[in-house]
Amino acid sequence: MTISARKLLAVAALGATLAGCGSDPAAHKAADKPAPSASARPSGAAAPSPADVAKNAPTMAPGPGGITPVFERAPKNPKAEKVVALTFDADMTADQGPRAAGGEHFDNPALIADLRRLKVPATVFMTGRWAEEYPDQARSIGTDPNFEIGNHSYSHYAFKSDCYGLPVVDKSGMRADVEKATAMFAKAGVRNAVPYFRFPGGCYDNEVLRRLAPLKMTAVQWDVVSGDAFAKDANAVADQVLAGVRPGSLVVMHCTRSAAPVTDTALQRIVPELRKRGYRFVKVSDLIRGAQH
Repeated sequence: MTISARKLLAVAALGATLAGCGSDPAAHKAADKPAPSASARPSGAAAPSPADVAKNAPTMAPGPGGITPVFERAPKNPKAEKVVALTFDADMTADQGPRAAGGEHFDNPALIADLRRLKVPATVFMTGRWAEEYPDQARSIGTDPNFEIGNHSYSHYAFKSDCYGLPVVDKSGMRADVEKATAMFAKAGVRNAVPYFRFPGGCYDNEVLRRLAPLKMTAVQWDVVSGDAFAKDANAVADQVLAGVRPGSLVVMHCTRSAAPVTDTALQRIVPELRKRGYRFVKVSDLIRGAQH
C-alpha cells in the first residue's frame, strides 16, 4: 500500500465517514458511451431482481487455495482502452449513531446528484450502518442503474489488527459482519448490490481472505488514491487523481460530507478533464468484465 493510501486510511480511522455529492457548473454535453451492464431496459421491462444483479455481475476466480480474490485495477490491454472506474466509500462506523443524531452528516446527496448530472456511472462501497442510517438514500442509489453497490462491511471496523486505529472485528464474526451489511441493503430496498467487498482501511491478509472465501465475493482495492479524506483543497484532490489515472485505473474517493467535504468540488475538474483526455467512466463490474475478455 502506498504512503498516500496509508495517509488516507489513517485519517479515515479517526472516526469520520464519507458520503458523496456536488454541484455541476456546466453539464457535459455528451454522455459516456454506456457500459454493457448499464444499458437501458426496454420500455415496460421489469427491473432485474437483486439476485439477478448479483448473479450477472462478473467476479474473479478464487486465489490460491480458494481464497477470496483481490482486484486492484484492470490489466493493461493491447488496445489500451481508456476506461476508469470512480468508486465512493459511504462510510459510517457502528458506533457513530450518536454523532449522526447530533447533526453530523455522514451522507453527501449533492455528490450523488452531481454524478447523475454529469452522467458518470460509479460504484459505491457502502457500510451496512450507513444504509441503516440513510435508508432512503441507500434505496435511491441502489435502484439507479447508473450505480452499483459494493459491500464495505456493516461496522467499518478493521478485519486485520493494526489498521490505522480502527477497532477490530473478531475473526469469528467477520462473515457475519459482511452478511449483516447485505441484510441492511436488502432492508433498505437496494437492488443493485454486487458481490464485491472493500475492506475497511484496506487492511487484509491471507487468513482474512480465507475466512471470507465462502461468501464468493471479489475484494476490491484501488490503484489511485484521491486523498479526499478531510481535505480542504479541492484542487489538490483533483490534481492527485488526474496525476494518477491510467487506462484501467480504479480510484478511491468518498461520499461523506463531514469527512470529505470537497470531493464534489474536485469532481467538477476530474470528470471533464478525464473526458478531455479520452477516458470513459465505467463501474467496477465493467472493469472486471473487460479484464476477463
